[in-house]
Amino acid sequence: MGRAFEYRKAAKMARWGNMSRIFPKLGRAITIAAKDGGTDPEMNSKLRTAILNAKAQNMPKDNIEAAIKRANGKDAANYSEVNYEGKGPHGVLVFVECATDNSTRTVANVKSYFTKAHGSLVPTGSLEFMFSRKAVLEVKKTDGMDIEELELSLIDAGLDSTESDDDTVYIYGDYTNFGALSTAVAELGLEVTKAGLERIANDPKEFTDEQVDDIQKLIDKIEEDDDVQAVYTNIA
Repeated sequence: MGRAFEYRKAAKMARWGNMSRIFPKLGRAITIAAKDGGTDPEMNSKLRTAILNAKAQNMPKDNIEAAIKRANGKDAANYSEVNYEGKGPHGVLVFVECATDNSTRTVANVKSYFTKAHGSLVPTGSLEFMFSRKAVLEVKKTDGMDIEELELSLIDAGLDSTESDDDTVYIYGDYTNFGALSTAVAELGLEVTKAGLERIANDPKEFTDEQVDDIQKLIDKIEEDDDVQAVYTNIA
């Protein structure tokens, strides 16, 4: 496993570590998914994924059901998904995914975070080619699991690569293969702990530990914003 994987894992653990902050974000993702594709998870893969992620973070069933019901309420109609792109300290590239009911407020907040960190927003679309959108599934690693055999079983479903640690196998594929990979993993009887779409840098850049500390301060500030759903960088 490389440093890029280790950094992504550490950043993800920090992102999902504060339940008081993450439950509202998970709930908003469920509400938006239900509004866009219907409230039946069997017929709405985006909602099914959002629910899976919520359960993986031990979000109570009542909270999940309430988030689905909000999709039919008047508040849900105001939510929209927007992305912002920027350059942070030491030239790091940052991609920010948001879900907001007030884009004017959200862009002002995100812009202020970059400005205070001596960075700036860049025009929308500027960084799209710098990141690949990937389907990422995390499955529980079992005793005796043969990773090579697993990879062979998933190639036809669109597998690009895998990474693993002591507890988890991370399965990567093009975002267009998310459904096929999810189905193939389910057919293998593997326990999925998290699944979704992520943006992974095509050309990760090395930064010193001191530079990463500066960058992480910006990332932490952005992720504290209630409108922010996910943040991605090109840190290797």
